[in-house]
Amino acid sequence: MTFTLPPTSSNPSFHPSPSPSSDPSPSPERAPRLTVIGTGYLGATHAVSMAFLGYEVLGVDIDPHKIALLNQGTVPFYEPGLPEKLEEALASGRLRFTTDLDEAAEFGDVHFVCVGTPQKLGSEAADLRFVDSAFTELASRITRKVLLVGKSTVPIGTAERLTALVQQISPLGAELEVAWNPEFLREGFAVQDTLHPDRLVFGVSSPWAEDRLRAAFEPILAEGTPLIVTDLATAELVKSAANSFLATKISYINAMSEVCEATGADVTQLAEALGLDERIGSRFLKPGLGFGGGCLPKDIRSFKHRAEELGIGAAVAFLGEVDAINIRRRLRTVALIRQVVGGDLTGVRVAALGAAFKPDSDDVRDAPALDVARMLYLEGAVVSVYDPEAAVNAHRVYPDLEYASSLDQALADADVTVLLTEWEEFRTADPVEMGARVRSRTVVDTRNALNPDRYRAAGWDYWALGRPHTAPVPVSNRSESVLATLDKSADLPC
Repeated sequence: MTFTLPPTSSNPSFHPSPSPSSDPSPSPERAPRLTVIGTGYLGATHAVSMAFLGYEVLGVDIDPHKIALLNQGTVPFYEPGLPEKLEEALASGRLRFTTDLDEAAEFGDVHFVCVGTPQKLGSEAADLRFVDSAFTELASRITRKVLLVGKSTVPIGTAERLTALVQQISPLGAELEVAWNPEFLREGFAVQDTLHPDRLVFGVSSPWAEDRLRAAFEPILAEGTPLIVTDLATAELVKSAANSFLATKISYINAMSEVCEATGADVTQLAEALGLDERIGSRFLKPGLGFGGGCLPKDIRSFKHRAEELGIGAAVAFLGEVDAINIRRRLRTVALIRQVVGGDLTGVRVAALGAAFKPDSDDVRDAPALDVARMLYLEGAVVSVYDPEAAVNAHRVYPDLEYASSLDQALADADVTVLLTEWEEFRTADPVEMGARVRSRTVVDTRNALNPDRYRAAGWDYWALGRPHTAPVPVSNRSESVLATLDKSADLPC
């Protein structure tokens, strides 16, 4: 990997990694034994990947069912490539899973805490109960010098608070150190992002802690991965700031989509033109239904909440509008579908293609797709939801929706087909074959992922927000009241 920022006196914390090595394994004399506390999405991926790189790893969770599945070689969520890496890591003998924290405390030299930080019910703040519990339960059992490393996304100031807490609890006292190593995983690409990240960030308080983290990531650093070594507060802030920037970029182009609807402009061509500006770039500048999942929505809310606690809420007040634009996409999508079918959704058969918040994931937390399907149902539509991987999780959140077992079943006699999650199966489906299964060849592409010309050539009436043939769509108070009833409390693996 190459990088463009050389270390200079004005950039003292940037550390170029050594030249790529042909041997990806850690040095045996330096390799620490690793524990990973929490085996949800982040933790399981981290544990498997580090064992794959050659470390001895012990994964820990309080859920015995999840531990049993992992020890049997079964990943309890959908992530491409992870089951194969899990099987290989288990077969190597370097990876196992347990519910025993005493064993973990004895085993590990570097402990990675990867538990969830969901949004508090009734608040925009992050719920830190699981992080606090993991650090304190582990610290109370540690009797030798080791490093506790947080990977969870937390409000700034958490690491400093936890350092004081664990040093008070642990028999080691001030000798027990806390570091922070934020994660930057994309669901659907988590294995790649763990094994070959675009950067590593170490938040540390001593040269010893930095050395321990360097040893824990030696094979990744040997590839030339850029490394930023910084303080605890900055390391915490990196993840919140990154997610806030990405969310802002997504909401910006979706705000421009609303402008396009009012003026007859084409948001897809606008996005293409903006993306060619190297100062802006095209990544995340894709108009559509908006973002969801277990990270961006709750992270920008938590960041805004923490800034207000610190008395600097005005600095990030724009994040409230970023969030509002994102939620408004769901309302506008329902309004467009209502308009397409003539103003009344009662009895209209809808093929809802997708439930996960993004393709290559079974995560339905704060999923725009599932919210739209639910709003259509509550307005009287007969909705058939099909998702290649997320049906079980979706049913757990909204059991009253109808879930199809195949694309053909979802399309059967549909009056309108709505693309909600851009799975490859939907992107590549033949519009001619699809047209033979529906009652009416009307499609609403909420992700701008389909080829309008292909669909029109196959006799489909193609609609999308922000495209020139779409009239301005008013958002009704009825949709806003329906959206307020939707369940945001699903707590699925992260």
